[in-house]
Amino acid sequence: MLGDTGLQWAERLHQQLAKELKARGWSQTDIADIIGTTQSTVSRQLTKPTQSLPASSDEVVVDDWAHELAESLNKLGPRTEVLRHRIVLELTMSNNQTLRYDKTLSGLHMDDDQAMQAVLRRLEWATARFDVKRLEGYMPAVGLNIAASNGTVTSPQNVAAYPGRMTVVDGRLHRHETAVFGASTHLANLLIQAQGNDPSIGAIMNIRPPMLDGMVDRGDIDYISDELGFSVGLSVRGTIQSTDENITLLIDEGDFGWEPSMYILGKTPADLVDRCHVIIDAMNTE
Repeated sequence: MLGDTGLQWAERLHQQLAKELKARGWSQTDIADIIGTTQSTVSRQLTKPTQSLPASSDEVVVDDWAHELAESLNKLGPRTEVLRHRIVLELTMSNNQTLRYDKTLSGLHMDDDQAMQAVLRRLEWATARFDVKRLEGYMPAVGLNIAASNGTVTSPQNVAAYPGRMTVVDGRLHRHETAVFGASTHLANLLIQAQGNDPSIGAIMNIRPPMLDGMVDRGDIDYISDELGFSVGLSVRGTIQSTDENITLLIDEGDFGWEPSMYILGKTPADLVDRCHVIIDAMNTE
């Protein structure tokens, strides 16, 4: 929910719904199940003062909604379950522009095709969040890339990435093509190896590591990893040498014809973007 009162009216709706259902004889456990929260949260909602809203008319609307919803739920009984949410939302902005959304939350797992499309969308969304000013000083000579999979995989063909990698052109991150599966064998193989140590890893990206006298500055890396609480592993020419779980950073110090690299690991592409920014900020202030 958006706006100054977005969280407030959602909180009031849950509070009033809990009180309405309690008055109809529902137990706190049943109320928690239907609202989607814990029994202790319901207990607090029932005992603390009702969340006030800046506009009295909004309070009436929310309270009326809670009453109607409680009436309907009570007819269905405490054992009823929510199978699907359809959210129809309309927002009127200050310039009188109206935003409309009609979304459905089904509570179902995606099939394989849907899951693969979701990975591609998450890559696109995450890439759009990169701060190019931060990235510019840490772009690898071979270009930056980000790869992700749907769960643990065993083949590079099941890992999505950007063909041709990404470069900074005129202050903007340039993608030569949209993300596809099977586009980066190198990052895919590293991701597959990392998942062997930690199955929760779902994404990987590369940036240029801090350098000192033409070599990877391990002192800088050790310092920032301690500051941020990140664990560091080693990779040699695309082969991970570490078997520890919870590795956040992989360092490849490079070799003849092999560029030094820092690989960032995370559960999702969005995690990588956040970690990348945090790591670069730490390196810039060290």
